[in-house]
Amino acid sequence: MGLFLIFVAYLSGSFSPRHPRTVALDIGLSGVRITLVLLNLFWIQELLAKEIDRKSVLFSLTYPVSRQSYLIGRYLSVLTMSALATAVFGLALVIAVALSGGAYQQEFPVGLGVPLVATLAGQFVDVSVVAAFALLVSTASSMAVMSVGAGLAFAVAGKALGATIDYLAAGADNDQELVATYAPVIDVIRWLLPDLSRLDWRTWPLYGALPEAVTASLAMAGAYATIMLALASWTIRRREFS
Repeated sequence: MGLFLIFVAYLSGSFSPRHPRTVALDIGLSGVRITLVLLNLFWIQELLAKEIDRKSVLFSLTYPVSRQSYLIGRYLSVLTMSALATAVFGLALVIAVALSGGAYQQEFPVGLGVPLVATLAGQFVDVSVVAAFALLVSTASSMAVMSVGAGLAFAVAGKALGATIDYLAAGADNDQELVATYAPVIDVIRWLLPDLSRLDWRTWPLYGALPEAVTASLAMAGAYATIMLALASWTIRRREFS
């Protein structure tokens, strides 16, 4: 799926005769993020949620390791596969963007070096937070599909949160009733959900604009993932499997 979306990104470059590589890279990065989210949720479901659903987790817990170690091991396995997938898709994206537009040299070239690597690293951190949330859902739910459904909703809501906050802060096109209705709700949600859009640094490879508050964004993601893992560990230690 990821390679197909990157191929679509390559084809999309033909729709912009002036900036084919910019369009291809932008769409390609979106495709990579979607694919990584789906892969992480699938891996969480296969490595943990289905084991709990089928009660086969009981066999894994017979080994002389704590439940917390078992859980963290599953999470680290997902992160390892996610890192490998990010590298593969990143390489495929570089090739697709480089080939997009043929021999045409656009006025403002895209950054396929450090800027793109940093952007892919941001996406890896992004999906790591989503995976941590899905892990928590898996430990609390008895249905394997819940981790996928809740994880998808979390990924979409977290990515849209930043744009929603900015839109309301700008006045919502002078719709004061809309601001008065939803601003208090968003103010509460922003303390419960991480703003995953802050980990989207594509403006750097696309336009040469350095991302802002990188350290704060990474700290936010790390803190949220840590909280999710702590809650998941607490949940699985107290859960009865029978």
